[in-house]
Amino acid sequence: MNSFVHKTLVVQLQAGDTDRFSVLAHLSYDSADPFAVTVVFSHDGRVLARWQLDREMLGEALRRPVGVGTCGCVPSRTACGRSLRSGSSLVTARPGGGRHHAVVFAWAPAFAAFLRETHEMVPPGREEVRVDDFLADVIAGG
Repeated sequence: MNSFVHKTLVVQLQAGDTDRFSVLAHLSYDSADPFAVTVVFSHDGRVLARWQLDREMLGEALRRPVGVGTCGCVPSRTACGRSLRSGSSLVTARPGGGRHHAVVFAWAPAFAAFLRETHEMVPPGREEVRVDDFLADVIAGG
């Protein structure tokens, strides 16, 4: 059984007061780390940022604003852009951190499809962390 889910989405990035521009968001999920979704943003073959986000938070963000501190996600509606259908939602993630502040706009149906695939692999509430295996690795390594 495959323990990974990967999907690449085209998202809009807005950093500071700049206009939005398209970047690739490479989403990945590994059942060995069942609570996390990793997103790597790239443009023209260059990695711009790597975020590790809570899977449950991302699922909730499709329905309501979530997050505290330097990262939050807010569902919103838009009628702009031919890649979006009328009535579709957007997920907006805002990591803080001074000069590295950015807003990412992702098409919610595509993001929801990715999350559904992760839920098929590891259903919500069935996540497990193998603490004993982790500690054995740490002890063996040092």
